[in-house]
Amino acid sequence: MGAGKTTLGEEVARRINRSFIDLDHAIELAAKRSIAELFQEGEEVFRGYEQRAMGIFMMQPSRVIALGGGAITNPQARVVLHEYAITLWLDEDVETCWERVRGSDRPLARDEATFRRLFEERRPLYAQAADFVVRDADDAVLAAAGVHVARGALRRLGELVPGDGKAVLISDPNVAGIHGMDAQLALGTRLAQVHELPAGEDAKAITALERLWQDLRVDRHGTIVALGGGCTTDAAGFAAATYLRGVDWVPVPSSLVAQVDAAIGGKTGIDLPQGKNLVGAFHWPVRTVIDPALLDTLPPAQRLEGMAEVVKTGLLAGEPLWDLPDDELVRRCAAFKAAICLRDPHDRAERKMLNLGHTFAHALEAAAGYEGLSHGRAVALGLLAALRLSGKDVGQVEEILHPKPVRVDRDRAWEAMQRDKKNVGGELRLVLLGDDGPQWDVAVPAADVRRELDALIVT
Repeated sequence: MGAGKTTLGEEVARRINRSFIDLDHAIELAAKRSIAELFQEGEEVFRGYEQRAMGIFMMQPSRVIALGGGAITNPQARVVLHEYAITLWLDEDVETCWERVRGSDRPLARDEATFRRLFEERRPLYAQAADFVVRDADDAVLAAAGVHVARGALRRLGELVPGDGKAVLISDPNVAGIHGMDAQLALGTRLAQVHELPAGEDAKAITALERLWQDLRVDRHGTIVALGGGCTTDAAGFAAATYLRGVDWVPVPSSLVAQVDAAIGGKTGIDLPQGKNLVGAFHWPVRTVIDPALLDTLPPAQRLEGMAEVVKTGLLAGEPLWDLPDDELVRRCAAFKAAICLRDPHDRAERKMLNLGHTFAHALEAAAGYEGLSHGRAVALGLLAALRLSGKDVGQVEEILHPKPVRVDRDRAWEAMQRDKKNVGGELRLVLLGDDGPQWDVAVPAADVRRELDALIVT
């Protein structure tokens, strides 16, 4: 009581585009009496209504439900939560809760001593029932997406990977040399196999994926754990989506670009010579484990790579997320993307906004043959082009990312841009920033696009 579940639930439902149910209010509508009036007939009468309401609403998908503080005192309710819900515990302190409910008509909040006793009695039940402990809407959105963000999470990997089947750890030589042993120790006896993909975009080549397919030794109860940057999670996720027609996977992103973007939302893919991510699948992870402590080992150049995605996210959100300290920066950026992906899991509508600057970036990367031009550098250039076409100031991009034109073949870049998977009927479609926020599927004259693309290239 008084933790703020209704307020938080309404906000989370809005962010992830789900309907919201306040269980106490639903009970009052069904009973045509207030909660206080039901309690006058005995608490067991109210609990009966509560149990029936939970049985109805928990069976209906795509809802955010705020439960009454005592709902989980019923063992059957805890079973229903375990089977049918992602259960979040908004762990507020007792003083705050009491101040919010004192003087109200809540039947169990008339006496402070009784209120405090109930608080302590119920805490073990909340801890037992909760899949995630949250403090705000960002935490709740991440939980709804199955994303766990916590410093030190890598060392708890064994308990954070769902299920009890065997695990295959996939990484690249660089990340494996720094964090691989910690991951192996954390997975313990569940670890059945270790596989290394090439570093960088080479991990997303068909030849690398074929070697991975042939090497995999995991059954349908097993889990692929992908420890590394965006290329590793893209390739390992696609392997998980296709091997045995789909097995569970858990990305453990080690780079800033992967923690704030690449590892969230279930997009997996590999490259073709003609373009980036032209072969892929949507395969949502059973859990995403993000440990911001892994960023402590990033060289400055790789951190700058990830900042391109941070700046993109901040531009879309309309907030200077790039100014936050690492742990909060990662949490806020990840929550922003997670909410969009939950609203549009298959990239049919607003999820397309996440491609701000990326159409240009992918064209430049393809023109470079995926060598000598990093993804972050390409995205920084792409943001310049997208902002200029939007009529927006590019000062923040230039100040934070310092993008410099690249030397690639102009015609090859233009050809790659015309093959971009977001184009419709041969017409170029871009993400731009309007006065009211992001716009996607914007048809832009080819001459304007070619002009901005050429401006990113030196001869």
